Amino acid sequence: MASGLENEFATLHEIVKAAKVRLNGNIWDYLIGGTETETTLRRNRMALDSIAFRPRVLRDVSSIDPSSEILGKRIRLPVMLAPVGSLESFEPGGGITVAKGAGAGNVAMLISSVTTLKLEDIVKGGDGPKIYQLYVRGDDAWVADRVKQAMDAGYDAFCITVDTQVYSRRERDITKRFVKSWRTAATGQDHQAAFAWDNFKRVKDRFPDVKFMLKGIGTGEDAEIACQHGVWAVYCSNHGGRQLDHGRGSAAVLPEIVEAVKGRARVAVDGSFSRGSDIVKAICLGADWVGLGRLYCYGLAAAGAAGIERVVELLEDEMNEVMGLLGVTSLKQLDRSYISASVPTNLPGVHSAFPLMHEGY
Repeated sequence: MASGLENEFATLHEIVKAAKVRLNGNIWDYLIGGTETETTLRRNRMALDSIAFRPRVLRDVSSIDPSSEILGKRIRLPVMLAPVGSLESFEPGGGITVAKGAGAGNVAMLISSVTTLKLEDIVKGGDGPKIYQLYVRGDDAWVADRVKQAMDAGYDAFCITVDTQVYSRRERDITKRFVKSWRTAATGQDHQAAFAWDNFKRVKDRFPDVKFMLKGIGTGEDAEIACQHGVWAVYCSNHGGRQLDHGRGSAAVLPEIVEAVKGRARVAVDGSFSRGSDIVKAICLGADWVGLGRLYCYGLAAAGAAGIERVVELLEDEMNEVMGLLGVTSLKQLDRSYISASVPTNLPGVHSAFPLMHEGY
């Protein structure tokens, strides 16, 4: 199945440009922005651009397979559509449209609890693997009720975001006096601030068969504690540079996380991953999956479910190219021998992975 957008969008940066044209200015800034100085956002990109490839040659790469697996299901790429709040701001169908796009593209998705749609309706939107992501807005009983509701609805795993104990100052919004409707409606932030390892243990103990993922792990120390609590997956993330300012880039943190986990849990990562080459770098560093946030939202805003599918198609093209030129035919062949530290050539920014945008293309 193809998106049908091959002629309209031949490159990823064309999708980004279309999204900017179609989105309200406030929503565009919400999508591309970070917190305060946006240093963490730029470091996400700098960390990726500080990695160079070490290609091997004279190998048979006539058949390349960039597919992966998650939750017992084969997926087209090692990609998860990361949880993004208020998807309805980008396209009226919101999470349902994203589920359709993920299903058509055959990648996994995490659906954010910040949505106006029922989680039962979203899960029916597409056939791909689905994980429900929660911001804690109540006590342990409230969290347990959300876990049960999601599992009963048919989600494959449950993710709790753990890096939003204090909501950040996002100055693009503040300076424009843009108050997001979903933030106005939000209650229970005190529960997120109080949520600790003991709370997670109590919830997890209540659901021993549920696969739990913790999103927002930023140190090896916390990855170790997460593994001690028996998580299914550790999600290395700094919220796309939208929470703690002056943090480290995700790709710089990832090796520390992988080393701490030592194979006891699966590892996901996000943070300015924008190209097929970025995904390959993450796999070389030991990640199982890469989360895409802004990138798939560009596809969603540009052309709905088909736009998301087109993003996946282009990433697949880019991954096939990179893998072939590295001399590998499957993800399992990738390791750190294919990468090296290097010096970035582009000034890091939210769109520095698309330099032709700035040249009028």
